[in-house]
Amino acid sequence: MTQVRAKVAVMISGSGTNMAALLYASRADDCPYEIVLVAANDPEAKGLRLAEAEGVATFALSHKGMKRAEHDAAMDAAIRASGAEWVALAGYMRILTPEFVSKWEGHMVNIHPSLLPKYTGLHTHERAIEAGDSHGGVTVHLVTAELDEGPILGQTPVAILPGDTPDALAARVLIAEHQLYSRCLARLVTRERSPDWLLEQVRTRAMALPEADEVISHGMPCFGVIKGKKFAYFTADHHGDDRIALLVKISGADEQAMLIDQDEQAYFRPAYFGDGWIGIRLDIGRNDWESIGEWLARSWRAIAPKRLTVLLDAADAF
Repeated sequence: MTQVRAKVAVMISGSGTNMAALLYASRADDCPYEIVLVAANDPEAKGLRLAEAEGVATFALSHKGMKRAEHDAAMDAAIRASGAEWVALAGYMRILTPEFVSKWEGHMVNIHPSLLPKYTGLHTHERAIEAGDSHGGVTVHLVTAELDEGPILGQTPVAILPGDTPDALAARVLIAEHQLYSRCLARLVTRERSPDWLLEQVRTRAMALPEADEVISHGMPCFGVIKGKKFAYFTADHHGDDRIALLVKISGADEQAMLIDQDEQAYFRPAYFGDGWIGIRLDIGRNDWESIGEWLARSWRAIAPKRLTVLLDAADAF
């Protein structure tokens, strides 16, 4: 079976050495991603010339004279036009607006030359040396609206040698950056099709519901109210259907048919469960986990005893 590679756009501002590391790693046969666009806020960025020479599409738009939101919107439009599903920041020296970040939440990654949470921002090597640290290093993290504070995906410590200068340390950290970034990106783009990772996302949300418990039923992890009925099942190729999915309760056959007609790729009728359940595919990319949480809460409410739902019923009455 031909591997479907995740499409990644890389944003740069200068020489693009980390972009190059990601690009050359993507040339390996077993790499799960491909670079479909290199975008820069400086049309003279040297990394653009390399991308062009390597046959990668480029987009450049100077931010000078533009409002930040307008520039971010133009970059976002170019990235989406490329078909990219993921964004990798590689020396992109502009602070992105919260609007841009929110559009790519969970799908945008950055590399930072320190062992976060130490030394966010600039001059990281100088600050590590001045502090007397034994190691500097590099961190790959998801991007959030807070600068350099997103969830950490990987780190590599780099020893600080006696007499080190910031430039000398930076040169060694750059080697670690080139090694770490591609590995973290490869793990990131594949995890949303990983049964273990998907189950953990479902479990976290299901077990947050009142008196929820988890057991194995019919060979599948399932969630119910303690010693009561079940409100969700997690299936990973359970019937040889090559699907990873969440099964939740719905109102009946009419809603089931409506959902499947609305999006037959995302929804399906689960075998052996009847008309009161719907299957929601989790392995087709970019899951809306807020929506998944709402499906779980609704399904839980359908089977929860009255003593657990009375406050919710009262709230609905207003």
